Amino acid sequence: MTLETGAPTGRDAVRARLVDVAAQLLHERGPAAVTTRAVAAAAGVQAPTIYRVFGDKDGLLDAVAERAADDFVAAKAGAARDEAGRGTDPVDDLRTAFSDQVDFGVANPEVFRLLGDPARVLRSGAARAGREVLRARVHRVALAGRLRVPEERCVDVVQSAGTGVIQTLLATPAPERDPQLAAAVWDAVATAILVPAADGGQRGTTTAEHSSAATTLIAFRALAPQLPALSDAERALLVEWLDRPEVSGPR
Repeated sequence: MTLETGAPTGRDAVRARLVDVAAQLLHERGPAAVTTRAVAAAAGVQAPTIYRVFGDKDGLLDAVAERAADDFVAAKAGAARDEAGRGTDPVDDLRTAFSDQVDFGVANPEVFRLLGDPARVLRSGAARAGREVLRARVHRVALAGRLRVPEERCVDVVQSAGTGVIQTLLATPAPERDPQLAAAVWDAVATAILVPAADGGQRGTTTAEHSSAATTLIAFRALAPQLPALSDAERALLVEWLDRPEVSGPR
């Protein structure tokens, strides 16, 4: 009995099977192999099932990319919660997140290319969730007084740098790829977004010698929404003031 006629399996099971088959074809043979005919045949259904479940082939590819991104983001979200709970060094955690992003993209080139489509990113719940995980990590760096640029700028820089490294590595034949490229790009990013630690780069907090007015304001902005002595209206007003370009600098 095929999934098409197996009533006990249900629509969700059919959908999951189609995504599994499409993901396998994508991984093994690339996007050209993910045709409605090939996916339907491998899943044991009729081709019209794909259109009923996903709308069209593009909807199926969206589902494949979303599944892979969901799994990756869920793992990273769990790691971020653990890091915050253990009080690990936020800069180390951000560097690890950057490295993990690169590793995922290089290991899943077809999924990365799907998610690299701006139209898909705009409608991807997993992409939004992943950005929120990155924001949470950047926020911890800001609270530690180690950020020299506004949080949202930092998120953009880290995400853009990771995407650029992945694209460069995927565009290079595997034997010729620079294994140190991601580390070198991270060093450049860190110089742009971070202030040095008090002990010259090891774990710790910043000192007055390394701090600047901008860094202090960024750390204060990270704390502002949580200040208990203020009312909700006062906190909102404070955040609005701190977010002004003339106060926080360009975003």
